Amino acid sequence: MAIRRITSTIDVVTAARQRIKNVFGNGVPVYMSFSGGKDSLALAHLVYSLIQAGEIDPALLTVVFIDEEAIFDCIEATTKIWRKKFLLTGAKFQWWCIEVKHFNCLNQLSNDESFVCWDSRKAAQWVRQPPAFALRSHPKLRPKADSYQTFLPRVTRDGIMLSGVRASESVQRLQYMSALNMGLKGMTESNTIYPIYDWKTSDVWLYLRDQQVQIPEVYLQMYQVGVGKNRLRVSQFFSIDTVPVLVNLGEYDPSLMERVLRREPNAYLAMLYWDSEMFRRSSRTRRELEGEDNRDYRELLKEILLQRFDEYFDTPNKRRVASGYRRLFISMEGMAKPKDYKRAYDGLMSGDPKLRTLRAIYLTIFTEYNMSAKRASKGGETNA
Repeated sequence: MAIRRITSTIDVVTAARQRIKNVFGNGVPVYMSFSGGKDSLALAHLVYSLIQAGEIDPALLTVVFIDEEAIFDCIEATTKIWRKKFLLTGAKFQWWCIEVKHFNCLNQLSNDESFVCWDSRKAAQWVRQPPAFALRSHPKLRPKADSYQTFLPRVTRDGIMLSGVRASESVQRLQYMSALNMGLKGMTESNTIYPIYDWKTSDVWLYLRDQQVQIPEVYLQMYQVGVGKNRLRVSQFFSIDTVPVLVNLGEYDPSLMERVLRREPNAYLAMLYWDSEMFRRSSRTRRELEGEDNRDYRELLKEILLQRFDEYFDTPNKRRVASGYRRLFISMEGMAKPKDYKRAYDGLMSGDPKLRTLRAIYLTIFTEYNMSAKRASKGGETNA
């Protein structure tokens, strides 16, 4: 899908403030998702500064924090600071410590594909203890069955949700937000608004610096051990998108790493096999370890997806993901390049629970194919 970019006449900070004021101008309840990460902090500061300036009504606001248990201690401390800030303005702050599911990429071998936050059966192994003021249950919650993405819409449907998700974080998010037609309708098909959706990562860091917003120290620790600025993510540890934090965690927070290993013994896999196919890595270290790669990934996918499907994918979730890749494999025949087959193979083998890699491959293949077709129609050369 082609994505059209339009240059605005105002800067992204001014635009975000106006979007937030527009949301509060409706007079309905406003919920703001908070995680303690950099994007969340930028959005929280925007909202907080508008409350201080008297431009929005804090009585309409409820801040929502889903505590995922396996988080950094400094994220908990940062969230407590912001909880106090918002409560003092007259806003509400909901700190949820509930049994919701997360995909666990470390447990594929044991066929246990769900990490349940605050699992009551594993209280002795919890990474942290929930705060005394945390909300532990709700009539609309299905414990151990819901994810927070399915639970939150049930308790926020009477208002509008503010989220700090940004389009530039990934190709998939850019494609998703483009499809929402936010500029045309002013709102998504759900009740969610993304005030900083058009911010780049550099915009976020610049805003936090200029506004002197204190950031969790783990960002500095991760940067010091070589984590790139675009990979500084600090949410729950066990999904394929955030598991990189475990690779160096023992270096800058050995106490937390010990608690994580007690809760999830397979966490050591990230340290041992980070530069491997298991985590869809294509680094120089992996190439040096494995040598020259001469595999035919098209044939490998054909064997796995068409000939030995049931043998490779033996759980409902694995079959769900693999079915999506099988449709991709069939539809991209004649359009895909060797690099596309390799990327599909890596995504399939390492796990793609939210199908983000799958959607990115679709976008890449069909965008390149359409561009090639347009060049051919104009008499240009195609990329064979």
